[in-house]
Amino acid sequence: MNRIPVGVLGATGTVGQRFVQLLAEHPWFEVAVVTGSDRTVGRPYGEGVNWLMPGRVPARTAELIVQPTDTDLDLPGNPPVVFSALPTGEAKEWEPRFAAAGYAVVTNTSVFRMNPTVPLLIPEINPDHTCLIPTQRAENNWPGFIVASPNCSTTSAILPLKVFQEAFGVEAAMITTLQAISGAGYPGVSSMDIYDNVVPYIGGEDEKLENEPTKLLGDVRDGRMIRAGIAVSAQANRVPVVDGHLASVSVRLGRRATPDEAIAALRDWRPPAICAQLPSSPQELLIYRDEPDRPQPRRDRDAGDGLAWTVGKVRACPVLDVRYVALTHNTLRGAASGALLNAELLAVQGYIGN
Repeated sequence: MNRIPVGVLGATGTVGQRFVQLLAEHPWFEVAVVTGSDRTVGRPYGEGVNWLMPGRVPARTAELIVQPTDTDLDLPGNPPVVFSALPTGEAKEWEPRFAAAGYAVVTNTSVFRMNPTVPLLIPEINPDHTCLIPTQRAENNWPGFIVASPNCSTTSAILPLKVFQEAFGVEAAMITTLQAISGAGYPGVSSMDIYDNVVPYIGGEDEKLENEPTKLLGDVRDGRMIRAGIAVSAQANRVPVVDGHLASVSVRLGRRATPDEAIAALRDWRPPAICAQLPSSPQELLIYRDEPDRPQPRRDRDAGDGLAWTVGKVRACPVLDVRYVALTHNTLRGAASGALLNAELLAVQGYIGN
């Protein structure tokens, strides 16, 4: 297929840079427009960006002139596609403007995740939720639309919950996360705060962990979002690990299951068939480790090119029913790569690239 020209909003930040890096060799998309801060506008991207990714700035993107964030971007497509890595305040203002101007906005930001007409997507979990897009367009009178990725900490915990929901039903979960410092962006957490320490607070994170799973695991009926009736209690912690969010989760099931039955469900689960068409989706999406000390961030975060879930320690829970530990790479599966998968899903489903 011809590569689809796309824009990256907020391309000079850390998530924006990750988008640029991932899109450089993507078989379906190519970066045609980048936007950035006032400091970088009007300069070649390669000169203006403080590049923090491994290697060099991709050569073609390095030559692009950084544009101000505005809806008059010279970007072809029906609809034109932009990936948003904007800061929260700018995203709240600009993402609806882009949708109203006819763009498909694939966002990594948190602003519209819980909006009932905005699909909160992980293609391997809820690809059917894109059917909210016609409702979103109709209610807002937008020719374009917004789709969102979940929070990186939610992502780390969610896939085993999906498997258990399908196999046994899920009524409640208690989630404790150990989150990498890269999740705080750059320059992130002060070394004096995180070295030899654990910080048991990440602003807004507990609430995201308690709300987003109910949307990801819900249903869309007649164009309306019906959130799953699952009670979630969450506590988020920042730990001195560079990359990789680890979630420790206890679950009350709809029907009782032994740990062996739960492990069998994880091993037997397969993603929806449409995911085989997504070039970035890993062949082995869910990896179950039998070792008593796995998963570990340093050893497991890069599984499936940073896009797989590694799960272990499924045991009986003396308070609820079963418990497990799950790990994902927070800046890949939990951020830019997850949003890129959403765009691939939109292309396969015909929402972009026509």
